[in-house]
Amino acid sequence: MSTAQPPNSAAGPASDTDRPVDLAGIGIGPFNLSLAALAHGVPALRTACYEQRPAFHWHPGLLIDGATIQVPFLADLVTLADPGSPWTFLQYLKAHERLFPFYVAERFHIERAEYDAYCRWVSEQLPGLHFDHRVDAVRWDHEYELFEIDFTRLGPAADTPASDATGTDEECRALGRVYARNLVLGVGTEPYVPEPLRPLADAPNVPVLHSSDYLEHRERLLATGHVTVIGSGQSGAEVFLDLLRNRPLGAEGLHWMARTPAFAPMEYSKLGLEQFSPDYTRYFHTLPEPVRDQLLPRQWQLYKGIAHETLDAIHHELYRRAMHSDGWPGAVLTPGVTVRTAGRIAAAQLELHLEHTEQGTRARHTTEAVVLATGYRERRVDTLLAALDPYIRRDASERPRVDADHRLVLDPMIKGSVYVQNAERHTHGVGTPDLGLAAWRSAVILNALLAEPAYRLPSRTAFTAFGLQPSGRCGTVIGNPHLPDQRTPLTPTRT
Repeated sequence: MSTAQPPNSAAGPASDTDRPVDLAGIGIGPFNLSLAALAHGVPALRTACYEQRPAFHWHPGLLIDGATIQVPFLADLVTLADPGSPWTFLQYLKAHERLFPFYVAERFHIERAEYDAYCRWVSEQLPGLHFDHRVDAVRWDHEYELFEIDFTRLGPAADTPASDATGTDEECRALGRVYARNLVLGVGTEPYVPEPLRPLADAPNVPVLHSSDYLEHRERLLATGHVTVIGSGQSGAEVFLDLLRNRPLGAEGLHWMARTPAFAPMEYSKLGLEQFSPDYTRYFHTLPEPVRDQLLPRQWQLYKGIAHETLDAIHHELYRRAMHSDGWPGAVLTPGVTVRTAGRIAAAQLELHLEHTEQGTRARHTTEAVVLATGYRERRVDTLLAALDPYIRRDASERPRVDADHRLVLDPMIKGSVYVQNAERHTHGVGTPDLGLAAWRSAVILNALLAEPAYRLPSRTAFTAFGLQPSGRCGTVIGNPHLPDQRTPLTPTRT
């Protein structure tokens, strides 16, 4: 590596920013927050993470009262890699004097709102997290062999004297630059809106919204005469159940439809859940690209199904309403349906043109509001990584190649590494967005950065043997003999 020093940064005290960090995270969602929490226990590493939002929030539009996360509380930010960490969920409960009530409650799955509060507690205490910082561009500096990260600092400038305040509502902005030896992208996903419904969703004052914004519009939806929910996953089920429970008996005015052939339960058998283990992740990564692409769509019930408890609650509420009214409740559930086109037919009405896949029939459906529980897609980073694009190696479908250590395969000219979190489902399988693998993946990334691993990871994590040949080791750093080794190990030195 070059011994030349990088130019002075435009932000912060020179004594701090002139020194490049070992790892810079872009985005602070649960996955990069997990990485930062585990990195806090590795004094040899200097890390920093940047997020454009002013504070941590996890799917605020879906923090419906009583809704739980679909993984046990042990799948917090750190426990499955370091149960002795100060950032575990149990440490959060202890700090808030709720450890004994939680013990008595015997709750294995916690509410979403509590998980969000736990993550925010960690984010407010953990050093090296920079909210209100929007990363604008990333480049590789060949002379200094470092990544340059340009950002815009949003909100009131920290060093602006109160006497200089203008009193306006406009945000103050400051440009800055930091340097890093390695990057990790944790920019998360963004709501997906199907093509036929995008014109309505993008139009102002049209009641077509994604479920990620549900709570913001909940009161308006409850007051609307007829609401249609589209999507067969957990979010769609939770929105439908919340609306059903809070609309008038006998005048529910609800329709829930989905493309899947049934409102199916999530695969939650113990051996089925082993497909969310590090063993399966390693196995999946070794499969040929065409096999991986064929396998993923067939596994939809592993991550797109609905919790048994939610399905039971919906059926119970429907039965209760049928029992206390003169007929069937005014709620229709229709699977196996796709929306071909959609439009407005009156000031307060929307029309969806539907097609039933199995019957081959078509119909028109009129409603007054639509909630799209249609999932999420990986957030595009083309603009952010435009300067690195020529160096990114891609597969036959033009997707970035990602090695077993969750690192983009780059041209050897780039000496640093770029890791990805929740952007590698095509290479690492259905467990990629799962919170249960967050701590393990973070530990893998941190171990890959060091000459000696910081976290001892288990060599085996599932009773199932997923292939006839072993798919690699997990005890130290995972390697892949088919890809060039881009690792530049860091010697542990306390800074």
